[in-house]
Amino acid sequence: MASWNPDAPCSCDCFVSVPPASAIPAVIFAKNSDRPRDEVQEVVFVPARTHAPGSRLQCTYIEVEQVSKTHAVILSRPSWLWGAEMGANEHGVCIGNEAVWTKEPVGEGEALLGMDLLRLALERSRSALEAWHVITGLLERYGQGGSCREDPAPFCYHNTFLLADRTEAWLSIGTDISAEHSELRTHALAQGWWGGQGTFDFAQVFSLTQQPVRMEAAKARFQAGRELLQQQRGGITAEVMMGILRNKESGICMDSGGFRTTASMVSILPRDPTQPCVHFLTATPDPSRSVFKPFIFGAGAAQAPQVLSPTFGAQDPVRTQPRFQTQVDRRHTLYCGHQVALGLMESEQDRGQQLRRKQQDLEQEGLEAARGLLAGEWAPPPQELGTLFQAFVERESQVYA
Repeated sequence: MASWNPDAPCSCDCFVSVPPASAIPAVIFAKNSDRPRDEVQEVVFVPARTHAPGSRLQCTYIEVEQVSKTHAVILSRPSWLWGAEMGANEHGVCIGNEAVWTKEPVGEGEALLGMDLLRLALERSRSALEAWHVITGLLERYGQGGSCREDPAPFCYHNTFLLADRTEAWLSIGTDISAEHSELRTHALAQGWWGGQGTFDFAQVFSLTQQPVRMEAAKARFQAGRELLQQQRGGITAEVMMGILRNKESGICMDSGGFRTTASMVSILPRDPTQPCVHFLTATPDPSRSVFKPFIFGAGAAQAPQVLSPTFGAQDPVRTQPRFQTQVDRRHTLYCGHQVALGLMESEQDRGQQLRRKQQDLEQEGLEAARGLLAGEWAPPPQELGTLFQAFVERESQVYA
């Protein structure tokens, strides 16, 4: 695991900027979730809770022991699973995950998904460093495995994570290693992946010699993202990050074959602990034609029903055995309205342009609200802050209606 060098912003699907790269004294986190193109992603708010001793927790495939207290979280997740692709908690911890293929065999047996690990870490940690310890501890105890998409054909991979909070970020590693497992190098040596001498480059040692086609294509996206961040170095804001996530030329905003960007998230994590963190989520695919809506943890925070997918209980294809033999309609209300809007943008130029302008105006309102809040120019009661996301979701729904 490597800590973040503040002098050089870095990216792929996940992005992070810390001062002095950020324009304000805040860590800026961003992620595009690139998933099967027809998969629906919902935004779920889970309040803080206490749990009875000995409680068990059902994750996507397996049960784990529950802890005594879990923190409030906001999650952007594929609607068929328990975990999340990205999210944040009430203490200003943000996590995004990415798929990786390595020399280590991928576990097809059902265990914790990488997305389960992400949610568990958010619910159980107060800092990025603590989240890292939660993930590694759960990996050691329960392992990782199982299909990562809603399909009878297994689709399995390892995960890497970007973990950030108000003060620092932790991400994938090369030669700059801040912490490692005591048997990491001896394991690599025993497998014949490392000669035992010279610089130990974790990424190089454990990466496949021949990567899957999608991972090879990701190298160009990584380089493009790095260049886009460097161009804005010292002036990176939430709006800049949104622009990068919308970049289609580089492929960062993905629409390729069976995959596309199904949801996006940008978070502002101020260094000042008296200031609230602001999290912008789309809950819809294609950020270039979506609205980033602000969420702030507060007394009035609650689930926005328009971005919550239908549930199917024990009859859900993920719950029945064998899994994923049937399909169900997981589209939530906002997703349905957004799909209609996308169709108009593609088929009717004038109406499409009007819709896009309304999207942009609404998003600017959210950005201005965040600027005013962090500048001390706007100080609404906590109840109003907590309902901000719900208000913006309702207004976006009205645009599509």
